[in-house]
Amino acid sequence: MELCKIRIALLCSFSAATGFLLAAAELRSEISILILGVFLLACGSSGLNQYQEKETDAAMPRTSSRPLPSGRIEPVNALYFSLWLLFLGSSTLLMTGALSVTLLGLFAVAWYNGVYTFLKRKTAFAVVPGALTGAIPPAMGWIAGGGATGDTRLLMICVFFFIWQVPHSWLLIGHYGQEYEKAGLPTLTKIFTPSQMKRIIFNWIFATTISCLFLSAMGIVHHPVIHIALFFLSSWLIWNGIKPLLRQSAETEYVSAPVFRKTNYYLLLVMLLLSADKLFMK
Repeated sequence: MELCKIRIALLCSFSAATGFLLAAAELRSEISILILGVFLLACGSSGLNQYQEKETDAAMPRTSSRPLPSGRIEPVNALYFSLWLLFLGSSTLLMTGALSVTLLGLFAVAWYNGVYTFLKRKTAFAVVPGALTGAIPPAMGWIAGGGATGDTRLLMICVFFFIWQVPHSWLLIGHYGQEYEKAGLPTLTKIFTPSQMKRIIFNWIFATTISCLFLSAMGIVHHPVIHIALFFLSSWLIWNGIKPLLRQSAETEYVSAPVFRKTNYYLLLVMLLLSADKLFMK
């Protein structure tokens, strides 16, 4: 379970399910196949990533207890297990009947384990192109649910998940910046001061909430209660994002666990509200 990063895999599955619900005219059995396929693919991708970064993980206290650097799993066994999960995930996605869904899933794996993992060693801004992987699962769900690929609503959904991924990742990287530096990885903490980091991350948090409100404006949300809930939820995140800027002495607050957790809660609640709008408030 640690090798597969179960919580991240579940989040990917939930975002794919949200995309499916937003596109489908009704709840269909294919959603269970989609959820399982995305989950297996995400688990395999996470395991493969830990195999790729086992030396780097061993150099950082935060990750040194993971299965590979701690020696609890042999690297070759982790590799085989991850590849097997990728095969199972791809095969399961083929059962959705949409080849494009499977291809998107494989593209996400290639982008995350190939492009993003490579860029992490080259630039502190790797998260920006890497955030594309967060936008792919909802797109897979949308297509599996029968949505058109040229629909502007799909673009807005992908934009929301893409933008959210950036502050989510930078908050984590900022908190463990010194560990990244010791492991020889480029990090924003070597480029920007804490005050600059706070302002940059707030801008991304603000952009996340604005993109969420566009989901309402573009007709993705229908029930007035959900419109109002998304507005107040976005206002809550903006307020929690702006509070550290008002307290100049709290230089490291923006890279603390509470702000990181609130961005995660925000995404989960947004997905729940979008799903509820489609399922229960027609």
